[in-house]
Amino acid sequence: MALITYLAEDNDTILTNLIQTLQEITEVRVMGSGATQTEAERWLLVNDGHWHLAIVDLFLKEGSGLGVLTNCRNRESYQKVVLLTNYATPEIRKRALLLGADAVFDKSSEIDELLAYCVKQTEEHKKFSVQEAERLAVAKSKNEPSATGGWQSAAPQ
Repeated sequence: MALITYLAEDNDTILTNLIQTLQEITEVRVMGSGATQTEAERWLLVNDGHWHLAIVDLFLKEGSGLGVLTNCRNRESYQKVVLLTNYATPEIRKRALLLGADAVFDKSSEIDELLAYCVKQTEEHKKFSVQEAERLAVAKSKNEPSATGGWQSAAPQ
């Protein structure tokens, strides 16, 4: 079960390489990308509730990754946002986490950590999906069809 992912990255070479690496090594399906804060915010809003992971660069062609973080603070608990930057200083890390980032990774030295994070999030997503399917199955089983074709509760009365 792939993570539906959005990438906010303004460097085409990095974007292409990141997509290839993510899709080779992890179960990530990149469904959208953009080079500006406005593009990222629009995609995440239009697809609200339907994405699992956003990987956001700090510096974009217009706006910043910090603005994207701020704008998606009220996301669902299963939706994760990470900052991927060449400027992962202690100050930037702290600020990003305060703005709602789930993690911060340095582009030049923490790509393996980003990939491990994506693998872990895929595992978490699978567990969540199984638990949700079980919950729905239990709920459905409590409303089984009766012999007359209507629905009746399976719970004792």
